[in-house]
Amino acid sequence: MSRRRRQSVDRSLLVGAFAFAAFVVLVIGGRILSASASQPIPGADSSFATKAAAGGMAEVKMGLLAQEKGTNDAVKAFGQRMVDDHSKAGDKLKDVAAKEGMTLPADISKDDQREYDRLSKLSGKDFDQAYAQAMVKDHVADIAEFKKEAMSGGDPRLKQFASETLPTLQDHLKQAREMATTVGAPAQM
Repeated sequence: MSRRRRQSVDRSLLVGAFAFAAFVVLVIGGRILSASASQPIPGADSSFATKAAAGGMAEVKMGLLAQEKGTNDAVKAFGQRMVDDHSKAGDKLKDVAAKEGMTLPADISKDDQREYDRLSKLSGKDFDQAYAQAMVKDHVADIAEFKKEAMSGGDPRLKQFASETLPTLQDHLKQAREMATTVGAPAQM
């Protein structure tokens, strides 16, 4: 083969190799970008976010009820803390959900609505005791859910949200137990 023809073949091979490399970079790069941009939220993470959003709204709603119907200062103070802390956590969760392209519920769950309705029919010491018991039970369940997400969640932002919120929920449980003792609620959990 002549030198000129060999140079032409070498250039063709070189151009072809560059074209192939560019193609591979574009295809693989495009797949990586599209995968990271539209990665669906795993079912367990989505379920956690939905429950956390609805549960937080329920805490706020019941906290407002406690401020209105509570007769003990500890109940009223706890209710105010629920409104403040869960509103703040709800806003953080909404930000995470927006970044992840998730839609959160707009209202509390049916079970929480039934509990709210039950509490709203009570008054005086009966309300204080029932509210305290409900808050202890609810926060025990919340802590278990948030620990699970913090330790084994698949979505990094939701995992971080759960980890950052967990200490507040643990403090809520401590305060709820103290409130239950203060109002003479039957011992539990």
